[in-house]
Amino acid sequence: MSSTIEANVAQPTPTPGTPFSGEARRQVKGLLGHAIVAPALVLSDVVLATAVWEMIFAVQQVFGHGRLSIVSVVGFFPFVVAWVGLRALSGLYPGYGMGQVEELRRQTLALLTTLAITAVFVLASHAEDTLSRLMLFGCSFGLLLAAPMARYGVKYLLMRMGAWGKPVVVLGAHESGARVLRALRRELQLGFKPIGVFDNHLAPAEGEIEGVPYGGTLTDAINAAKERGTETAIFAMPYVRRERLARLVSLFEDTFRHIVVIPNLDGITNSAVVARDFAGTFGVEVEHNLLNPWAQRLKRTLDLVATLVGGIFALPLIAALSLLVWAESGGSIFYADQRLGRDGKLFPCIKFRTMVPDAEDALRRLLKENAAAREEYMRYHKLRDDPRVTRIGRFLRKTSLDELPQLWNVIRGDMSLVGPRPYLPRESEDIGAIQVEILRVLPGITGPWQVSGRNGTTFAQRVNMDARYVRDWSVWLDIVLLFRTVWCLMTRSEAY
Repeated sequence: MSSTIEANVAQPTPTPGTPFSGEARRQVKGLLGHAIVAPALVLSDVVLATAVWEMIFAVQQVFGHGRLSIVSVVGFFPFVVAWVGLRALSGLYPGYGMGQVEELRRQTLALLTTLAITAVFVLASHAEDTLSRLMLFGCSFGLLLAAPMARYGVKYLLMRMGAWGKPVVVLGAHESGARVLRALRRELQLGFKPIGVFDNHLAPAEGEIEGVPYGGTLTDAINAAKERGTETAIFAMPYVRRERLARLVSLFEDTFRHIVVIPNLDGITNSAVVARDFAGTFGVEVEHNLLNPWAQRLKRTLDLVATLVGGIFALPLIAALSLLVWAESGGSIFYADQRLGRDGKLFPCIKFRTMVPDAEDALRRLLKENAAAREEYMRYHKLRDDPRVTRIGRFLRKTSLDELPQLWNVIRGDMSLVGPRPYLPRESEDIGAIQVEILRVLPGITGPWQVSGRNGTTFAQRVNMDARYVRDWSVWLDIVLLFRTVWCLMTRSEAY
């Protein structure tokens, strides 16, 4: 096997003492706690389930419907076992390589399946005294909300300890390989820690790619994997001919238990892609969920329910902010700007007024007179130090509270809670042909760009994020983006 691969060797195998070998030793040392990951996740789930059960039982006691007994404790034990067991069968222990959307989907399905199995068992065995309906549904609802957050917290602690993650090798040192490395560095929850990049034909002059050491040829990847117990290889070589890639994958199957192949399908596939076997012919099915009328109805229902419930709690805050906006500069409190909606139809996007009057005229004068500001605006379509913004306006923008009035746009049906950015009509030409895909759906108050660098991203990057959101949409993705938006608002200060 080695001789076949070595036929294309272009670089020598690193010798002990090279930067690669030293870095690899540090990586392996950091992964010594890997064995505690799965037990830690299981233990945290058991503790969480117990805590939720005790909380629901305490609520039951307050209303005089609960009485602690060995029967009630024993009745809850099968529920926890079934829940943890189904999570294990779903691959959540530890769940390496699983994105947040897929992880949330599997967690929810495991819980709903547990609820269904337990309910059927209780009804069939007439064991309502052992596990009441209030306890069963209360615990299920509590875990539905708490389990994803608790899992994220445990994973964060494991990351800080250096225990989360497993070593992987990346095969391919071109741009595709660099893109994979950037993605793994950005999405740490995936748990893939690259120990080296390998390629027969390209060696970087600086000895590393995206901070990961270059390890040599594909043969060296096999040697490194055997020495360090690496089970996963990522083929980031879409430029290689299909026949040769198939041979390489076949050769590496003896060494790597998991092989991930990055295909040359940029702009085509999405997170809903499904592999299909057509009588021995491999196919990829791509489904655009948002084109499904039932999916659109579900998204609209979730928008209305969440907006009406959340809007009730937000009303005092909206009233207070309205008073502050009026007190600083008088005049109108809200600002309605024409934006591109679904199918390109214009609608008035409502925000708190954060700028001085005649802001558009002031912008035109500024861009005409200031070359640096003009270049910044061309790149980001925003200005970090915008002289038109008021003092309260800076606070509202920094916290993104200026977008709270858009809840009315959601109720009206002009916008969704989550979706692409509501673009300005004058930005249509800059968006390009991809706007046909983006404008298939309602724009959102929040979306992928708000949780992926926010104003640090270029305009072109935001457009690509929005197009990918439309292709990738699912209920789980919206939930993840909403939680990530809250987290970003609490921890970041990039908005301006």
